[in-house]
Amino acid sequence: MTFSLNEIEALSKRAARGSGLSWGLAEEAAKGTRWLASFDLPGPQLLANLLELNDRRAEIDVSPMSLEGVWKAPAGRMSPLISGASLSDCAGRLLALGQIQLQSVSYPLLVVPFLGGAALRLKTPVSVAWDGVRLTTDGHQLCTEGQDGLSSDHTLLMTVSAPAVMQGPKEPVIRAQVSSECWATLSRFAHRTFAPATDESRARGAGAGLTDND
Repeated sequence: MTFSLNEIEALSKRAARGSGLSWGLAEEAAKGTRWLASFDLPGPQLLANLLELNDRRAEIDVSPMSLEGVWKAPAGRMSPLISGASLSDCAGRLLALGQIQLQSVSYPLLVVPFLGGAALRLKTPVSVAWDGVRLTTDGHQLCTEGQDGLSSDHTLLMTVSAPAVMQGPKEPVIRAQVSSECWATLSRFAHRTFAPATDESRARGAGAGLTDND
């Protein structure tokens, strides 16, 4: 099944919110999912997997305990959405240090869109490497080296570096392939954001109302 990038972003936002994320982080997750999909990468599938993994889990459990040294989370596995947002906010520190390392990150590819935001702020490309994969972005384009770790569900160590060099950028697409199973999972989470029907809402026109239309 193929979907427009707008459809992917809209559903991803509601799904992320339905999993318990704040609206702000849900919006960032959706933008990142769309960004990955625009480069024909499995952003929607990895987001669906992550939402199931961390369903309604307290954000503090999967957030960096400290932004000093190697970043670690209390739960022993870090959310790529929360750590990615923190990396974007720490763009100046990244450039000053040259690199930042993250330990035990779930679905590491989901970190990459946030590095695009950091690259735009720094006005220089940023790269990230894990398990034989290296991706570099200037915020507008993306270069990939290696394939095996792109869909990884976990990595023990990620290394984010700046500045970096862009080589062989991928061409973006306008529609993306999403499996029916993935779409159903995102839709299930998104459904949680809809208010349940009441007698009052039905009387105002939701569904058949309180009268028999037959």
